[in-house]
Amino acid sequence: MRSRTVQPIKRRGQNNNRNRNSGRRDLGDTQPMRPVDPLAYRRRIDTRRQVVSGPGTAQPRSSARRRPQRTGLAAVVYQMRKKGVEKEQYFDYDFLLAVIFLMCFGLVMLYSTSYYGAQADFGDDMYYFSKQALIGVLGFAVMFVVSKIDYHLYGAFAVEIFAVALVLMALVKTPLGLTLNGARRWLQLPGNLTLQPAEVTKIAVILYISYELCRLGKKAYTIEGAVRVLALGAIASGGVLFLTDNLSTAIIVMAITCLLYFLIHPKTKIFVVIAGAAAAAGTLLILILSITAANSDNFRLQRILSWLNPEATADTGSFQVMQGLYAIGSGGFFGKGLGNSMQKLENIPEAQNDWILSVICEELGVFGVIVILCLFGFLLYRLMFIAQNAPDLYGSLIASGIFIHIALQVILNIAVVTGILPSTGIILPFISFGGTAVLFLMAEMGIALGIARKIKFNG
Repeated sequence: MRSRTVQPIKRRGQNNNRNRNSGRRDLGDTQPMRPVDPLAYRRRIDTRRQVVSGPGTAQPRSSARRRPQRTGLAAVVYQMRKKGVEKEQYFDYDFLLAVIFLMCFGLVMLYSTSYYGAQADFGDDMYYFSKQALIGVLGFAVMFVVSKIDYHLYGAFAVEIFAVALVLMALVKTPLGLTLNGARRWLQLPGNLTLQPAEVTKIAVILYISYELCRLGKKAYTIEGAVRVLALGAIASGGVLFLTDNLSTAIIVMAITCLLYFLIHPKTKIFVVIAGAAAAAGTLLILILSITAANSDNFRLQRILSWLNPEATADTGSFQVMQGLYAIGSGGFFGKGLGNSMQKLENIPEAQNDWILSVICEELGVFGVIVILCLFGFLLYRLMFIAQNAPDLYGSLIASGIFIHIALQVILNIAVVTGILPSTGIILPFISFGGTAVLFLMAEMGIALGIARKIKFNG
């Protein structure tokens, strides 16, 4: 067998002009493989970065104008001015302080909520606290690193990030998937670590939908553009629901998509009509299910039925809801004092997760909840400030997506704990126990800080 690197021997009478029109020589079975252009992928990435780059952002290297080199005294003066400009670079310390306060407050309340259960289950009252504190330190490191990255790079790789999120969710159905508390939503990692792919999907949707809205431009206002954007959100939401069996996160993912599209659309009336029709249809559906699905074995339908009539299932389906309401009611305005909750003593199952707010109400009262809401309100205000002052549309949409994500989780968690909505698995950001959720939430905070770094002062 001949090597592909050997050139063929020209035979007498061979027609050398046979492939002149095709622009290449016919080498028979000795033809070498077509070389791959190493710059093709780079050019594709540069094209994506141009989509998300707007006024005030760096231009691609190919279009950068060469500047003459400064020498002597001019170079010294230029460096001094450059350092002065770098010192004036904007950094949102208010936003950072809000994140630090929420994390520290969450650690204190997590220990107060979980020490009894941790001692009973693991023989270590600081089991949950130590894990959350370690993840929090790692999260701050991740936030610092991510904040140094130019956020336009996420737009360049938004498609790949979205694809990775879908692949990670698909791996849950493989032997790598891990079942905890009856739900298969995690991936088993080395070192007895776990990863919840649904948390990756939240960030992927924020980055990719924002990129698509920038790429489509005014075409996003058309029916074709709306279908494309909402279809991408539906694919991600469907993956969360059917691959990880997580309805609450699927709702959040789809809501992020719809609200981002709402933000860039110039018309509001059509969205009000659609929201009203959806609310009416949902109410009608719940009423129908309450009559026809009374004997259903589906646990989600049972949660809805328990929510509609919690007293009838106080010992079964609505036990957690009723115990949480008892904790809220017994706290009063100033609470029983830090660490003095009675309902956390095995009366509220998994109190350190999505029901931690009920324990806060019992120990710190309504006053403590007001403090938490003020902290979240200030954090959301700073996110809104970053979104309004971002140098381009892509940065504004990413900050808005992070705002929507946190606001939705806070509102839905409070609504569930107070009995306004049926019970779901939505945790309270920065407060509830959760390794993957805290880590990727801190990554989102790093992205927001990275956008804030690009804000420029007038004058």
